[in-house]
Amino acid sequence: MRSNEQPADSLGSGCGPSCNHDLPIAARPISRRMFLRSTTAALAVTGIVPNRLFAGQSSSSAAETKVKELFDSFSADQKKALCFPFEHELQRKVSANWAITPSKIEDLAEPQQEMIESILKGLTSEDGYEKFQVQMEKDGGGLNQYHIALFGEPGDKNFEFVMTGRHMTMRADGNSIDKVCFGGPMFYGHAAESFNEGPSHRGNVFWYQAVRANEVFAALNPDQRKIALVEKSPNEDAIDHRATGYAGLAVGQLSSDQKELVDRVMADLLSPYRKNDVDEVLDVLKANGGLDKIHLAYYQLDQDGKNGDIGKDGVWDIWRMEGPGFVWHFRGFPHVHTWVNIARV
Repeated sequence: MRSNEQPADSLGSGCGPSCNHDLPIAARPISRRMFLRSTTAALAVTGIVPNRLFAGQSSSSAAETKVKELFDSFSADQKKALCFPFEHELQRKVSANWAITPSKIEDLAEPQQEMIESILKGLTSEDGYEKFQVQMEKDGGGLNQYHIALFGEPGDKNFEFVMTGRHMTMRADGNSIDKVCFGGPMFYGHAAESFNEGPSHRGNVFWYQAVRANEVFAALNPDQRKIALVEKSPNEDAIDHRATGYAGLAVGQLSSDQKELVDRVMADLLSPYRKNDVDEVLDVLKANGGLDKIHLAYYQLDQDGKNGDIGKDGVWDIWRMEGPGFVWHFRGFPHVHTWVNIARV
């Protein structure tokens, strides 16, 4: 699962009028109450409120309904090019920059392109949809330059829709893949203005997540920082689950105030996605032992031995949250790459 992404030319400036993530974190406050209201379950993860089960998406969810409509619209030639058996080897692949099928979305009929846009809307929150639109336009030339594939047949017990391209692997599975969040491993990223963004990450629609994570590091005491700060990161795409041996500081070792900051990180990580997927992640996280089992690691060097603190500004660009059945690896050097793998274990 190694990325073969190459440097790109300048991809434009800024992230549009809807993007406010160049602002200091204080300019974008989110209260604990707002987080609970938006995700419905942050405290359930930490065990402060009674356990509840959250319903995952189903084959009748908005995105999956559009997947079925799209499948039914395919011609025989389109099905031959875009449809594969369930559990085909391509289904579980994840990468930073790849075409799951050779054809692009622009090669489909206009009504089919509109269906795919509706699928993207169905998989994301309103804010997340705007972010992914900006990301795809800057990184790949827009949604129509991306690629899709379907595995299995929508309406059957098992199926999955996958969309890929530069800085994207996104899935819709109707919750037909048992115990797995987001339909399997996924990837998102962004190179806002150039391949090498620099310490400001100006215009990057996902950099706010790293700013939030660094709020936690800033709140650690010296002894906690010694544990949380790790010399060298693993390969960014090393997201297979491990039962033990997590790097960094366990959330369970934090104070209640510090845990609230971790709640904010989790809220920001999940904020681009639809509520059903958010609920499923929180349900799985709780079933795997809760947020206390997750470790936070901040890396001084990346996988190739390069600086993990661009500009030496005290903001760690590379960090990871990892625990039972949970990996969320964020690499901000030279631009944002994020690898995710979450499942019930």
